[in-house]
Amino acid sequence: MSGDAAHANPITVTTLRKMKRNAEKIVCLTAYDASFAALLETAGVEVLLVGDSLGMVVQGRETTVPVSMDEMVYHSAAVARGRRRALLMADMPFMSYATPEQALRNAARLMQEGGAHMVKLEGGAIQVETVAQLTARGIPVCAHLGLQPQSVHRLGGYRVQGRDEGAARQMLQDAKSLQAAGADVLLVESIPTTLAAEITGAVDIPVIGIGAGADCDGQVLVLYDMLGITPGHRPKFARDFMLGQTSVRAAVESYVLAVKSGVFPATEHGFN
Repeated sequence: MSGDAAHANPITVTTLRKMKRNAEKIVCLTAYDASFAALLETAGVEVLLVGDSLGMVVQGRETTVPVSMDEMVYHSAAVARGRRRALLMADMPFMSYATPEQALRNAARLMQEGGAHMVKLEGGAIQVETVAQLTARGIPVCAHLGLQPQSVHRLGGYRVQGRDEGAARQMLQDAKSLQAAGADVLLVESIPTTLAAEITGAVDIPVIGIGAGADCDGQVLVLYDMLGITPGHRPKFARDFMLGQTSVRAAVESYVLAVKSGVFPATEHGFN
């Protein structure tokens, strides 16, 4: 993306739907502060996700569960001050949307105080009513299926989801139900590549994948995984784009090109 990015049309929900129709890949990365927001946007990233992953990669926690609403608002507002064109999506943290009424209050905070354009929440059929309540009141929603990090204790770890036929059928039905409820975007995490492709083809809304193969409408990675600086084990679906690069911007531009061209994710980054 050139230096004229700040003067280009902003990325909106309508933009993302058009990109899906035109088979143009959507590029997303997590961002947690103003400086990275500006750099990522300049390098061509179209969607900035203020992920509750900040609990792990910024705060050093073992899971995303302890992240608070105040912390999400703080980081979202920081990213909002650094972006000019990219769409800003912010995670609803653990137990901030246990009821539709609670979800409305907290989503309003993310948009009014945090500058978010869209909120993301985890869960399938159980979230249909909440999604309907939010979207009916003008709040764009990204629904999150597959591996749901906020449920890691119930899942028994970070495990691939949807491998058995029953779970796969349920996930496909959940995707359709969430779309019918008004969800604007769907994010699928750590599911078999074939299932992700089926879901992507079955819904009209954009599907962004992470550990879900190359057939999704777009891709997202945790920024620190993409730069190869996350301590400890790197997920199978991640790739270190800093290798062979001389700057962070060059690494991000390499990621953008790899997603746009279909080079990333490769077969080795997906699950059967």
